[in-house]
Amino acid sequence: MSDPSPTFDIPKECWGGVVKNEGPDFYVEVEKVPVPEIGPHDVLLKLNATGLCLSDVHFMVGDWALPKMSEMGTKCAGHEGAGVIVKVGEQVKTLKVGQRAGFKPIQDVCHNCEYCKTGKEQYCSKAVLTGGQTDGSYKQYVVSPENYTTVIPEGISDYVAGPVMCSAATVYTSIKESQLRPGQYAVFPGGGGGVGIQGVQLASAMGLRPIVVDSGEDKKKLALSLGAEHFIDFKEGDPVKRVVELTEGGAHGVQAYPIAPSYLGARVGGIVMCIGLPPSGKFHIDVDPGALAFRNQAIKGTLVSSLADVDETLDFAKRGLLKLEPTVVGLSKFNESVQKLKNGQVAGRIVVDFNMP
Repeated sequence: MSDPSPTFDIPKECWGGVVKNEGPDFYVEVEKVPVPEIGPHDVLLKLNATGLCLSDVHFMVGDWALPKMSEMGTKCAGHEGAGVIVKVGEQVKTLKVGQRAGFKPIQDVCHNCEYCKTGKEQYCSKAVLTGGQTDGSYKQYVVSPENYTTVIPEGISDYVAGPVMCSAATVYTSIKESQLRPGQYAVFPGGGGGVGIQGVQLASAMGLRPIVVDSGEDKKKLALSLGAEHFIDFKEGDPVKRVVELTEGGAHGVQAYPIAPSYLGARVGGIVMCIGLPPSGKFHIDVDPGALAFRNQAIKGTLVSSLADVDETLDFAKRGLLKLEPTVVGLSKFNESVQKLKNGQVAGRIVVDFNMP
């Protein structure tokens, strides 16, 4: 006989980090919010942890060309959740109560369009953005559709699995789509931050040679300990000149920043990968078409990850090739932590544990 599924007492209310004063001076207040009802094809997740991502801040500030959270009926941002399935809808066939699962930047897609059918469902025009168009992982209990739920394998802590849902998987997809080959140089401006430091580890595990451009001893120590071949402090001289010297001609690939194309130097076939989403209308990249033509260079963007790429990223974590030692805080530090993120004062990642006061 198979083991009976565990049972969970599901409360009527749960904790949520609710956005207040939406806009440039927003803050997050922890308060009781209703536990949502699920439909026949959904599961209810009880989240143990949520990563804090800069995209959350953009949603709460409202500086993207999207409707405001409040206009979409959303109170809680967040899209890096990890927890356990505590209830399944009556039509759910493949998931069980007690399984560990994650909550991603996209809550659901249409499953029928060209992109959904070709493994690029993150570009579905009907994709529901978690923490923007529907309550996100700043809420302890969330609804996830069965056919868009990611199962978390055993052996990965919630503190690592939560950030995999967005930051690690997003940078993994970007590295894959850059088509860089083992032995080539990948430059990560801001690589000491939460997204970059996971990119450095994944790039290293995939056989690339990561170079981090950032500033400060903490970030230097972290980057070099997790696979960066070089750390260039941008406050100590010209980082572009140093990159071109170290790579003997220019990087093969670089994560985007306004000056990113210059890191490619004269490298034939070099590519700039755009994954960060700045405020609408900010940080345009100035490109010389001559350099693109003469040196066969390219600029390409990727959004978040497909279901398949999230699973592949979790597998790196399961094999111990993706480590994250985030700063873990309890509910009482929710707003303080989000404000630190907004102000660029975070090395690595912050994770909020719903089970800590």
